[in-house]
Amino acid sequence: MLTNRFETWVGLLVVAICLAAAAGLGLWSYITSTATPLHPVAQDVPSVTRDTPPAPWAEAAVQARQTTRAAVSAGNLPGVSVAVGVDGDLVWAEGFGWANLERRIPVTPETRFRIGTASTALTSAAVGLLLERGRLSLEAPIQTYVPAYPRKAQPVTLGQLMANVAGVGNDDGDEGPFYERHCARPLDAVPVFAEDDLRFAPGAEYRGSSYGWILVSAAVEAAAGEPFARVMRKQVFEPLGMDDTTADTAAGSQGERALPYFPRFAADPIYGPDPMRDIDLSCYAGAAAFVSTPSDLVRFGLALQRGTLLRPETVARLQGPVHLDSGTPTGFGLGWDLGTATFAGRETRMVGRRGTVLGGRVTSLVTYPDLHLVVAVMSNTSYADTTTLARAVADAFAAHAARAGAAMATAIPLHDATR
Repeated sequence: MLTNRFETWVGLLVVAICLAAAAGLGLWSYITSTATPLHPVAQDVPSVTRDTPPAPWAEAAVQARQTTRAAVSAGNLPGVSVAVGVDGDLVWAEGFGWANLERRIPVTPETRFRIGTASTALTSAAVGLLLERGRLSLEAPIQTYVPAYPRKAQPVTLGQLMANVAGVGNDDGDEGPFYERHCARPLDAVPVFAEDDLRFAPGAEYRGSSYGWILVSAAVEAAAGEPFARVMRKQVFEPLGMDDTTADTAAGSQGERALPYFPRFAADPIYGPDPMRDIDLSCYAGAAAFVSTPSDLVRFGLALQRGTLLRPETVARLQGPVHLDSGTPTGFGLGWDLGTATFAGRETRMVGRRGTVLGGRVTSLVTYPDLHLVVAVMSNTSYADTTTLARAVADAFAAHAARAGAAMATAIPLHDATR
């Protein structure tokens, strides 16, 4: 009797598994068969630019344009925007595809996109300004500036929060607790996670933490003595001419705004996009709440390279490597992703920030300080591979710069080379 009952349950379980597998396969077949290529021919991807690239960079821009069109077509992306800065100047900016698929509104260089977690690089600069004025200390416990956040079993410092090694929690990607809330200031979000235990002892591990950057935003507001959004606008955006960068809003459009999309299936844009559900990013503050353009992010990156916003030693501190207590490098600075890249057989330092919205990448800011090169790429769909495209665009401009430099060196007589 028991044997028969066991065999019956096993049989039912097998049937259930088979039915689930069949349903999944059927859904996958339906999605893949109904996915319409948004840009079936790469060379036909529409694009908009305002200015002709300076002559020294025209060839590189042509190559980067072809690369971008190919990426938009192959990735089935609604729209993409790209900008490049070299030697202190914005030399190329162009929008590709559609900011709004349904209304066929093209992406332009002025189209604003959500930049998601790339917002931390901008917030890091605000911290840098306050460090230079003696209003913040990276070594201070966060309660010095945000007393509403309770003390934990181990002290948590501002610097540890910025380095993502503090042990403070994170949201659940596309199921975060804040998307249907509105926060007038960063401090409004703190009660949601204030009583949570640390995930690990500060300095023991590296894990991204949007909650940590909400606390950093609250610290900036407290130290500056004015609302966080105003600090960012007055102290960072306006001085750099970042006129298209602002805090996101749940509804309404400020200037040209790209309609955000999300993949229909398997977190992959190749299966086609659906309009993203309405979300409010205000509670994330400096963790993820900004909209911007690639041109503005390039202006930001160039300013840090030139030392016109922060002192070089401050930039070095923010973009320097962080190590765990074990001595292991994290690959992250204070709001910045760190790495290396190879151009013409030469390894060079790479500093940037990837930005995600609802768990999927939408933005990549990549800077190469030694080459005086900055590239920014944005898309209006989550899970776009903006990082690979940004590096490919950087390849085009770095290779052209290397060829131009070699040609110049060949043309200069040897006795003039030291002048």
